[in-house]
Amino acid sequence: MSNSVYQINKGINRPIEFKGLKAQYIWYLATGLVGLLILFAILYIIGINPFICVGTILILGIILILKVYAASNKYGEHGMMKKLAHKSIPNAIRSNSRKTFMKLSLHNGKISR
Repeated sequence: MSNSVYQINKGINRPIEFKGLKAQYIWYLATGLVGLLILFAILYIIGINPFICVGTILILGIILILKVYAASNKYGEHGMMKKLAHKSIPNAIRSNSRKTFMKLSLHNGKISR
């Protein structure tokens, strides 16, 4: 019988990472690059000079890559989602009734206040 050698996967429960980009930022970059490809096609079909099209797409591509890498480094794997969720938290909760804060207790299956 031959001995089998199996590699241990040490990346379990770790976020996906590609060249420094973490988790969802890979998808943001891919979506942005596809959008730039479509923009180039639209500009070229309209009849704009190809050198202007390439220059515009290169500049926008560099800006996109820098912004996505900056967001990945600043917020990490879940940080941007947490920041967006934090905006939806209300500053204050108002209640016109004290019933919400009255203590309810159970005595023999009956609720008393």
